[in-house]
Amino acid sequence: MLDNLWKKKTTMMVGIDIGSHAVKAVLLSQGSDGYILEDYAIEPMTRGAVIDREIQDIEAVGSVIAKIRQNISMKAKDAAAAVSGQTVITKIIYMDVALSEDELASQIEIEADSLIPYPLDEVSLDFETLDINESDPSKVNVLLSAARTESIEARVAALEFGDFNTKVIDVESYAVSRSHDLCLSQLPDDAADKMVAIVDIGATMTLFSATKAGKHVYSRDQMFGGEQYTRSIVSYYNKSFEDAEVAKITNDLPPNYTFEVLAPFHTILMQQIRRAIQMFLTSSGVDKVDYLIVSGGSAAIEGVDKLLTDELGIHTIIANPFGNMEIAATIDEEDITKVAPQLMVATGLALRSFTPWHI
Repeated sequence: MLDNLWKKKTTMMVGIDIGSHAVKAVLLSQGSDGYILEDYAIEPMTRGAVIDREIQDIEAVGSVIAKIRQNISMKAKDAAAAVSGQTVITKIIYMDVALSEDELASQIEIEADSLIPYPLDEVSLDFETLDINESDPSKVNVLLSAARTESIEARVAALEFGDFNTKVIDVESYAVSRSHDLCLSQLPDDAADKMVAIVDIGATMTLFSATKAGKHVYSRDQMFGGEQYTRSIVSYYNKSFEDAEVAKITNDLPPNYTFEVLAPFHTILMQQIRRAIQMFLTSSGVDKVDYLIVSGGSAAIEGVDKLLTDELGIHTIIANPFGNMEIAATIDEEDITKVAPQLMVATGLALRSFTPWHI
């Protein structure tokens, strides 16, 4: 039952983020002074092939990944991808501190039926031992993750179609949190010990993740994304969806777009993020979010960081996980800076090459 695929660790894995609008890939190596961005690639996704983070057409997704394979460094053939959305469940459970990892695995299998609201023959489980429980030192906190096996298998099949060897299927919220440390240099010095939230705005889904002192403490998906902004451009300016996507990225829009499409989207975005923060504070008992990192394709929309800083009163930055990283000579630094916010999840997956995390 416990899926060993989730536990394997290797080096030079390509982190591959499979989204509804694009596949993003990042390849990192490790030098004496830190990580090195060796290569990256972004390929548009066939429309309808991925809906709400679930693969609908394995062959279509595999064909896009095959293009990534052609464009990414050929010396790396192993890959890490991630599952997310409603098919993924994560829980903190409490187990006897004296249990070995094998004993934990056996005990979790026994208790999983009461912990997971899906038939156990339909899910894959993995766990990560965290720290000793503060309230009861005889117990250890264990992070349990469960995902629908069909979601995992679809990603493995698509990666294999694209000529990659799947070594890790991760959880997207943990992947984006793993990139958190790479962005700390963009924030004040005290950020390493503060509550930092990451808002990753995808095409149709936004992931809110909170991290304190490098420890992931919360995540939640919301059905909202940058596609709403694209559809407003389509509606107002009679463009095709594809042309609207290009116009959104290049800001090739009429002067009055600020009032017609940008301001309304800013308002909705701010409301969504405010709601996500409030839900986090209410459920966690935390007093406040100290800093906010915005990533994903919609992070590039004009004025997002200033809007959130002004309206929420939270110091907000646009993510650049490569800001303090050595960049390979084959990569144009201006180009990578423009797309860096889109690559947070892929970067977190690529980091699995160097970390002992199970999940």
